[in-house]
Amino acid sequence: MGKDKNPRRVADNEAMAKLRMLRTSPQKLNLVAALIRGKKVEKALNDLTFSKKRIAVDVKKCLQSAIANAENNHNLDVDELVVAEAYVGKNLVMKRGRPRARGRFGRIQKPFSEITIKVRQIEEQA
Repeated sequence: MGKDKNPRRVADNEAMAKLRMLRTSPQKLNLVAALIRGKKVEKALNDLTFSKKRIAVDVKKCLQSAIANAENNHNLDVDELVVAEAYVGKNLVMKRGRPRARGRFGRIQKPFSEITIKVRQIEEQA
């Protein structure tokens, strides 16, 4: 008489990976996420490898984690995977400050963000 198994958050032909507390603004991270949306995972990995954006290294790690989840946990074929979704969310903002002229205080905000990547297996058309 245990609890029922939790339903899956993704479909049977999908796998997901989430990376939290990335030290960049969501706006900058979304530029890199837009770079890989809808592409085959092999092409997306190549694009991230040769991207000049600093945060592309962390996004690549998240994509590799999603691919590993698909292969090991859901028995999906790696060669047929496509980046179905890559979306960005806000996280905490560190508030820092700097003294300014005439006794004022300049606020400096250091935002964090998170990225979620879903990969989906698509059957190749012959």
